Amino acid sequence: MKLLVINGPNLNMLGIREKTIYGEQTYDDLLRLIRQVGQREGVEVECFQSNHEGAIVDKIQSAYRTVNGIVINPAAYTHTSIAILDALKAVDLPAVEVHLSDVSKREPFRQVSYAGMACEKSFVGLGFKGYEEAIVYLKQRLECKKA
Repeated sequence: MKLLVINGPNLNMLGIREKTIYGEQTYDDLLRLIRQVGQREGVEVECFQSNHEGAIVDKIQSAYRTVNGIVINPAAYTHTSIAILDALKAVDLPAVEVHLSDVSKREPFRQVSYAGMACEKSFVGLGFKGYEEAIVYLKQRLECKKA
């Protein structure tokens, strides 16, 4: 089983940006956690980060017939990108949305999640733990689908 974990703009700046919202852990810390969870769960995990919407769309499209599911934190593109929504719908893979902060308690413009419209589940406000929950959820969902 292979999962693609996609991270959007500015997540590469974790540990530097808005520490009161995103904490002190770095993007490398996040990647380490994701790899550890994948190894523990027996899931191959490919991680991708980009600050560019088109690169994220291209990566989602490349997932077609190459991975079993997608974990995505589109970051700011969550609230603006119909292109990412359409790409997720096009590949028709089980997808789960993750947000480090609880976007429902933030600015009004963060209340719409276009990407979330193509995701079957969201984990918000759990920090790095949200990625672990998303990976475990997708693994269990895909194993049930096989059975």
